[in-house]
Amino acid sequence: MSRRPKLKPLSKQAIVITGATSGIGLATARRAAKAGACVFLIARSETDLKALCEEIQAEGGRCAYAVADVADHDALAEAAENCTRLFGGFDTWVNNAGVSIYGPIRETTLEDHKRLFDTNYWGVVNGSIIAVEHLRARPGGGAIINVGSTLSDAPFPVQGLYAASKHAVKGFTNALRIEMLREGAPVKVSLVKPAAVDTPYPRHARNLTGEAVRNPQPVYAGHVVAEAILHCATHSTREITVGGSASVLAAFYAMFPGVAEPLLARFGPSMMRDRRADYQTYDDGLYDPTEDGLYEEVHYPMVRQSSLLAQARMHPGITGGGLALIALAGVAAVLLTQRSGPTRYERLRARVDPRNWRRQPSMGDRLGRWTDRVRDDAEDWSGRAAKDARRWFDRAADAFPAEEIEAGARKTGRMARDGAVRTGRFAKDHAREGGALLALATIAAAVGAAALEHHRAQDR
Repeated sequence: MSRRPKLKPLSKQAIVITGATSGIGLATARRAAKAGACVFLIARSETDLKALCEEIQAEGGRCAYAVADVADHDALAEAAENCTRLFGGFDTWVNNAGVSIYGPIRETTLEDHKRLFDTNYWGVVNGSIIAVEHLRARPGGGAIINVGSTLSDAPFPVQGLYAASKHAVKGFTNALRIEMLREGAPVKVSLVKPAAVDTPYPRHARNLTGEAVRNPQPVYAGHVVAEAILHCATHSTREITVGGSASVLAAFYAMFPGVAEPLLARFGPSMMRDRRADYQTYDDGLYDPTEDGLYEEVHYPMVRQSSLLAQARMHPGITGGGLALIALAGVAAVLLTQRSGPTRYERLRARVDPRNWRRQPSMGDRLGRWTDRVRDDAEDWSGRAAKDARRWFDRAADAFPAEEIEAGARKTGRMARDGAVRTGRFAKDHAREGGALLALATIAAAVGAAALEHHRAQDR
């Protein structure tokens, strides 16, 4: 029998968060505790876990922790049992723990490759399986939220292994969601895909490039992703992408991979190179936990404090209402500007429709009328030239013999008339040639339109 999950308000939930002492996990833990949730923190550094738990408890929050590596299924299962013993179970499980490697795939050892997948992929698998077994038996069920990445849709060079692991997380999350739907289990499975985020992620990653690295712009604040995660904890949400530019890049990659891949190969590495900083070696967190304190962010020069795409996904009613208002405004603008007869849009559509071209005067006729006007103007000019010549003859009669002046004037008039006639004939002939070419083009367009209409009729 199918049971729908009943997601509780945050103030009535117990939430498990892996990777809770840094970046997105830290931002999520702090905001969940402020909302009144019981938070159970899982990470590898006991020092940071203890400091964070004391911070939350000092502010009146309810918190507990367990030291565990998400790659170790038994240790993670023991942490879940501790949460159940302390809080009576949990309602939401957030798989956030992750590590990364900057560098070419061929220069990465297989040991490092496996370790990255142990954390990023198998950590999600271990946490999800433990959470599913618990939530299936819990009254009202609950939610599993897996933190993926937009790199699962459009991989970047230099982060190839990380992108591959997040692509695996995306596939696993979608498959698990389908299985829960098929079984009718009261478990909601969500995927949150952040773009570049202002976190210590580049410092905690193993860097094989020999250069300082950074997340490419635009960069979003960690709390933006935390808000999306907590929204999934209380709302039935399939997937949320944080970062509209990453969605545009993913869509471009999906539609034109043959164009996108050479561009990413050429410009991807330079986009992640930090030219403002010198290369420094950090103690990466690939195998051992980092002991650099509790940091949500590292303060990029430009950090976006919201994501319109994520907000639209989290508030579909407001988004739909806004789009409806825009559509109504457009319809009102069309109706208010409509006059007697066809509207501007209809006139434009009729003008570009080849089927209506035959109803309009042909371009050949228009050119013919234009050349007629040119010839008439030329003849008028020749007449005026003859009159001017006559006046000149009258004025110069006293200075020159009358016979020579009259002969010259007649010769000038004849030359002007002949030139005007030749100009008119030349223009008329070329107008006919141009009109013939335009007529052929019009006929071809009309035949094409008729053929298209015939095919549409056959399809219907």
